[in-house]
Amino acid sequence: MSAQGRNQKLRADRLVYYAEDIAALNQELDAFLELSQARAAFVVDREGHMVARRGDCSGTALESIAALVAGSFAATRELARLVGEAEFTSMSHQGARDSIQIALLGERALFAAVYDQRSNLGLVRWHAKESCGRMASVLQHRSDAPPPALPGDYAKDAAAALDQLL
Repeated sequence: MSAQGRNQKLRADRLVYYAEDIAALNQELDAFLELSQARAAFVVDREGHMVARRGDCSGTALESIAALVAGSFAATRELARLVGEAEFTSMSHQGARDSIQIALLGERALFAAVYDQRSNLGLVRWHAKESCGRMASVLQHRSDAPPPALPGDYAKDAAAALDQLL
């Protein structure tokens, strides 16, 4: 497979996020947190990698949460299939103090919101639906956009930099 073919396959398999994408996601997460009064909000890719996070995340094992959110949603996808659905688009876990709402963001990402007694499931779901639509369009735009072009002499410059380093 050619280098360009490998790059296209990698691009199809994994979405690359750029600074402007993260800024747009963070802006949307901030707006969601203000409206919903949730404690924290995350965007996680389906493989369980944290993409963006906002809110009160102190004392939280974020990498574990990201991986478990993705795993939980993958298990739920199988449950949906068993009951005849193509996929469930959202799920909730409710605890004594804290709860979490998880929703699908397009084909490649998940949204998760952690909330406590300051908010409720209805308020979180209402605002999550609107925010998820806007965040999904940010992700879809990146997926549809052509990859940024590298300068023509990039390979030569990179090789020279490595030679100088080593």
